[in-house]
Amino acid sequence: MKAKRVKKLDRREPLADNAARIVRVRLKEMRSFAPRALEPEDIGAQHDMRIAAKRLRYVLESTEFCLGRPAQTARRRARDLQDVLGELHDCDVMLPKVKSHLAELREADAAAVRERAGQASDLDPRLAARASHRTSYRGLEILIVYLQARRDLLFDRFRGFWIEQERAGTWDRLEQAVRRRLRAAKERHRAAARAEMARRELEAAERAEREAASRAANAAAELEAARRTVRGGIRRPGADREAPG
Repeated sequence: MKAKRVKKLDRREPLADNAARIVRVRLKEMRSFAPRALEPEDIGAQHDMRIAAKRLRYVLESTEFCLGRPAQTARRRARDLQDVLGELHDCDVMLPKVKSHLAELREADAAAVRERAGQASDLDPRLAARASHRTSYRGLEILIVYLQARRDLLFDRFRGFWIEQERAGTWDRLEQAVRRRLRAAKERHRAAARAEMARRELEAAERAEREAASRAANAAAELEAARRTVRGGIRRPGADREAPG
Protein backbone atom coordinates (compact mmCIF):
# COMPACT_ATOMS: atom_id res chain seq x y z
CA MET A 1 0.00 0.00 0.00
CA LYS A 2 1.42 3.34 -1.04
CA ALA A 3 1.51 5.95 1.71
CA LYS A 4 -0.54 9.10 1.24
CA ARG A 5 1.46 12.23 0.49
CA VAL A 6 1.83 14.74 3.31
CA LYS A 7 1.33 18.30 2.10
CA LYS A 8 2.66 21.62 3.42
CA LEU A 9 5.85 20.22 4.96
CA ASP A 10 8.46 22.94 5.28
CA ARG A 11 12.00 22.42 6.57
CA ARG A 12 11.99 26.01 7.83
CA GLU A 13 9.08 25.27 10.16
CA PRO A 14 9.47 23.84 13.70
CA LEU A 15 9.71 20.06 14.00
CA ALA A 16 6.48 19.90 16.00
CA ASP A 17 4.47 21.58 13.21
CA ASN A 18 5.75 19.20 10.54
CA ALA A 19 5.27 16.23 12.88
CA ALA A 20 1.65 17.23 13.47
CA ARG A 21 1.01 17.36 9.73
CA ILE A 22 2.51 13.89 9.22
CA VAL A 23 0.64 12.37 12.17
CA ARG A 24 -2.64 13.87 10.96
CA VAL A 25 -2.29 12.15 7.57
CA ARG A 26 -1.08 8.82 8.98
CA LEU A 27 -3.86 8.70 11.59
CA LYS A 28 -6.56 9.51 9.07
CA GLU A 29 -5.11 6.89 6.73
CA MET A 30 -5.20 4.18 9.40
CA ARG A 31 -8.75 4.96 10.52
CA SER A 32 -10.02 5.00 6.95
CA PHE A 33 -9.54 1.22 6.72
CA ALA A 34 -11.66 0.43 9.78
CA PRO A 35 -15.09 0.00 8.11
CA ARG A 36 -13.73 -2.66 5.75
CA ALA A 37 -11.15 -4.18 8.08
CA LEU A 38 -13.86 -4.95 10.65
CA GLU A 39 -15.42 -7.32 8.12
CA PRO A 40 -13.93 -10.80 8.79
CA GLU A 41 -13.40 -11.67 5.13
CA ASP A 42 -11.71 -8.42 4.06
CA ILE A 43 -8.12 -9.63 4.32
CA GLY A 44 -6.82 -6.82 2.09
CA ALA A 45 -8.19 -4.05 4.31
CA GLN A 46 -6.79 -5.73 7.43
CA HIS A 47 -3.37 -5.95 5.81
CA ASP A 48 -3.53 -2.28 4.74
CA MET A 49 -4.54 -1.23 8.24
CA ARG A 50 -1.56 -3.11 9.67
CA ILE A 51 0.79 -1.20 7.34
CA ALA A 52 -0.91 2.10 8.21
CA ALA A 53 -0.62 1.36 11.96
CA LYS A 54 3.08 0.64 11.49
CA ARG A 55 3.63 3.97 9.72
CA LEU A 56 1.77 5.84 12.44
CA ARG A 57 3.76 4.05 15.13
CA TYR A 58 7.08 4.87 13.47
CA VAL A 59 6.38 8.59 13.17
CA LEU A 60 5.13 8.74 16.76
CA GLU A 61 8.25 6.98 18.04
CA SER A 62 10.29 9.88 16.65
CA THR A 63 7.97 12.80 17.43
CA GLU A 64 5.62 11.86 20.30
CA PHE A 65 7.34 14.39 22.59
CA CYS A 66 5.98 17.14 20.33
CA LEU A 67 2.36 16.17 20.95
CA GLY A 68 2.37 15.09 24.58
CA ARG A 69 0.65 12.22 26.39
CA PRO A 70 -2.01 11.53 23.72
CA ALA A 71 0.78 10.73 21.27
CA GLN A 72 2.52 8.44 23.77
CA THR A 73 -0.68 6.48 24.35
CA ALA A 74 -1.49 6.32 20.65
CA ARG A 75 2.01 5.06 19.87
CA ARG A 76 1.59 2.14 22.28
CA ARG A 77 -1.87 1.30 20.98
CA ALA A 78 -0.68 1.51 17.35
CA ARG A 79 2.02 -1.02 18.23
CA ASP A 80 -0.60 -3.33 19.82
CA LEU A 81 -2.80 -2.97 16.75
CA GLN A 82 0.10 -3.75 14.46
CA ASP A 83 0.93 -6.85 16.51
CA VAL A 84 -2.54 -8.40 16.45
CA LEU A 85 -3.01 -7.62 12.77
CA GLY A 86 0.43 -9.07 12.09
CA GLU A 87 -0.55 -12.37 13.74
CA LEU A 88 -3.79 -12.32 11.75
CA HIS A 89 -1.78 -11.78 8.58
CA ASP A 90 0.45 -14.75 9.41
CA CYS A 91 -2.62 -17.00 9.44
CA ASP A 92 -3.78 -15.50 6.14
CA VAL A 93 -0.40 -16.30 4.60
CA MET A 94 -0.14 -19.84 6.01
CA LEU A 95 -3.66 -21.07 5.31
CA PRO A 96 -3.46 -20.94 1.49
CA LYS A 97 0.00 -22.51 1.57
CA VAL A 98 -1.11 -25.45 3.70
CA LYS A 99 -4.25 -25.95 1.62
CA SER A 100 -2.21 -25.79 -1.57
CA HIS A 101 0.30 -28.31 -0.23
CA LEU A 102 -2.50 -30.66 0.80
CA ALA A 103 -4.07 -30.38 -2.65
CA GLU A 104 -0.71 -31.16 -4.28
CA LEU A 105 -0.27 -34.29 -2.16
CA ARG A 106 -3.78 -35.45 -3.00
CA GLU A 107 -3.23 -34.90 -6.68
CA ALA A 108 0.11 -36.75 -6.56
CA ASP A 109 -1.48 -39.69 -4.69
CA ALA A 110 -4.45 -39.80 -7.03
CA ALA A 111 -2.15 -39.94 -10.04
CA ALA A 112 -0.04 -42.68 -8.42
CA VAL A 113 -3.09 -44.74 -7.44
CA ARG A 114 -4.53 -44.40 -10.92
CA GLU A 115 -1.27 -45.60 -12.40
CA ARG A 116 -1.24 -48.66 -10.12
CA ALA A 117 -4.79 -49.51 -11.19
CA GLY A 118 -3.52 -50.09 -14.70
CA GLN A 119 -6.22 -51.40 -17.06
CA ALA A 120 -8.66 -52.39 -14.31
CA SER A 121 -12.33 -51.69 -14.99
CA ASP A 122 -12.71 -50.13 -11.53
CA LEU A 123 -10.44 -48.90 -8.73
CA ASP A 124 -9.62 -51.20 -5.83
CA PRO A 125 -10.06 -49.16 -2.56
CA ARG A 126 -7.03 -50.90 -1.12
CA LEU A 127 -4.84 -49.00 -3.59
CA ALA A 128 -5.99 -45.67 -2.14
CA ALA A 129 -5.44 -46.99 1.37
CA ARG A 130 -1.78 -47.47 0.49
CA ALA A 131 -1.30 -43.96 -0.99
CA SER A 132 2.17 -42.56 -0.34
CA HIS A 133 1.04 -39.45 1.54
CA ARG A 134 -1.90 -40.96 3.38
CA THR A 135 -0.33 -40.27 6.78
CA SER A 136 0.19 -36.59 5.97
CA TYR A 137 -3.45 -35.75 5.30
CA ARG A 138 -4.65 -35.83 8.87
CA GLY A 139 -1.82 -33.65 10.15
CA LEU A 140 -2.38 -31.08 7.40
CA GLU A 141 -6.14 -31.09 7.95
CA ILE A 142 -5.61 -30.51 11.66
CA LEU A 143 -3.19 -27.68 10.88
CA ILE A 144 -5.79 -26.06 8.61
CA VAL A 145 -8.38 -26.32 11.37
CA TYR A 146 -5.92 -24.80 13.86
CA LEU A 147 -5.00 -21.91 11.57
CA GLN A 148 -8.63 -21.14 10.73
CA ALA A 149 -9.70 -21.25 14.38
CA ARG A 150 -6.74 -19.11 15.43
CA ARG A 151 -7.54 -16.60 12.72
CA ASP A 152 -11.14 -16.37 13.94
CA LEU A 153 -9.92 -15.84 17.50
CA LEU A 154 -7.39 -13.18 16.46
CA PHE A 155 -10.00 -11.37 14.40
CA ASP A 156 -12.33 -11.25 17.41
CA ARG A 157 -9.42 -9.88 19.45
CA PHE A 158 -8.69 -7.25 16.80
CA ARG A 159 -12.30 -6.15 16.55
CA GLY A 160 -12.64 -5.92 20.34
CA PHE A 161 -9.38 -3.98 20.59
CA TRP A 162 -10.44 -1.48 17.93
CA ILE A 163 -13.85 -0.90 19.51
CA GLU A 164 -12.19 -0.44 22.90
CA GLN A 165 -9.76 2.21 21.55
CA GLU A 166 -12.55 4.09 19.82
CA ARG A 167 -14.58 4.07 23.02
CA ALA A 168 -11.55 5.18 25.06
CA GLY A 169 -10.90 8.06 22.63
CA THR A 170 -7.30 7.06 21.93
CA TRP A 171 -7.33 8.24 18.33
CA ASP A 172 -9.63 11.20 18.99
CA ARG A 173 -7.28 12.61 21.64
CA LEU A 174 -4.34 12.29 19.29
CA GLU A 175 -6.29 14.08 16.58
CA GLN A 176 -7.18 16.86 19.02
CA ALA A 177 -3.53 17.27 20.02
CA VAL A 178 -2.60 17.54 16.35
CA ARG A 179 -5.36 20.05 15.75
CA ARG A 180 -4.21 22.23 18.66
CA ARG A 181 -0.65 22.22 17.38
CA LEU A 182 -1.66 23.14 13.84
CA ARG A 183 -4.04 25.83 15.10
CA ALA A 184 -1.19 27.37 17.12
CA ALA A 185 1.04 27.22 14.04
CA LYS A 186 -1.62 28.99 12.00
CA GLU A 187 -1.93 31.72 14.63
CA ARG A 188 1.84 32.19 14.59
CA HIS A 189 1.80 32.54 10.83
CA ARG A 190 -0.99 35.10 11.04
CA ALA A 191 0.85 37.02 13.76
CA ALA A 192 4.04 36.93 11.69
CA ALA A 193 2.12 38.20 8.67
CA ARG A 194 0.62 41.04 10.73
CA ALA A 195 4.06 41.91 12.13
CA GLU A 196 5.52 41.97 8.62
CA MET A 197 2.72 44.20 7.40
CA ALA A 198 3.22 46.57 10.35
CA ARG A 199 6.96 46.65 9.69
CA ARG A 200 6.38 47.59 6.07
CA GLU A 201 3.85 50.26 7.05
CA LEU A 202 6.32 51.68 9.57
CA GLU A 203 9.11 51.73 6.98
CA ALA A 204 6.77 53.46 4.52
CA ALA A 205 5.78 56.03 7.16
CA GLU A 206 9.40 56.70 8.12
CA ARG A 207 10.34 57.03 4.46
CA ALA A 208 7.46 59.45 3.89
CA GLU A 209 8.53 61.41 6.99
CA ARG A 210 12.11 61.65 5.72
CA GLU A 211 10.91 62.74 2.30
CA ALA A 212 8.63 65.37 3.87
CA ALA A 213 11.49 66.66 6.03
CA SER A 214 13.72 66.84 2.96
CA ARG A 215 11.09 68.79 1.04
CA ALA A 216 10.61 71.14 4.00
CA ALA A 217 14.37 71.75 4.21
CA ASN A 218 14.54 72.45 0.48
CA ALA A 219 11.61 74.84 0.72
CA ALA A 220 13.20 76.66 3.67
CA ALA A 221 16.47 77.01 1.73
CA GLU A 222 14.64 78.37 -1.31
CA LEU A 223 12.75 80.80 0.89
CA GLU A 224 15.95 82.09 2.48
CA ALA A 225 17.60 82.46 -0.91
CA ALA A 226 14.60 84.38 -2.19
CA ARG A 227 14.69 86.71 0.82
CA ARG A 228 18.38 87.46 0.30
CA THR A 229 17.71 88.22 -3.32
CA VAL A 230 14.91 90.57 -2.37
CA ARG A 231 17.05 92.35 0.25
CA GLY A 232 19.93 92.75 -2.18
CA GLY A 233 17.66 94.42 -4.78
CA ILE A 234 16.44 97.20 -2.45
CA ARG A 235 18.79 100.32 -2.32
CA ARG A 236 18.68 103.42 0.02
CA PRO A 237 17.50 106.78 -1.53
CA GLY A 238 20.38 108.76 -3.12
CA ALA A 239 22.68 105.78 -3.17
CA ASP A 240 23.15 106.30 -6.95
CA ARG A 241 24.15 110.05 -6.72
CA GLU A 242 27.78 111.00 -7.18
CA ALA A 243 29.62 111.92 -4.03
CA PRO A 244 30.69 115.69 -3.82
CA GLY A 245 34.25 116.47 -5.05
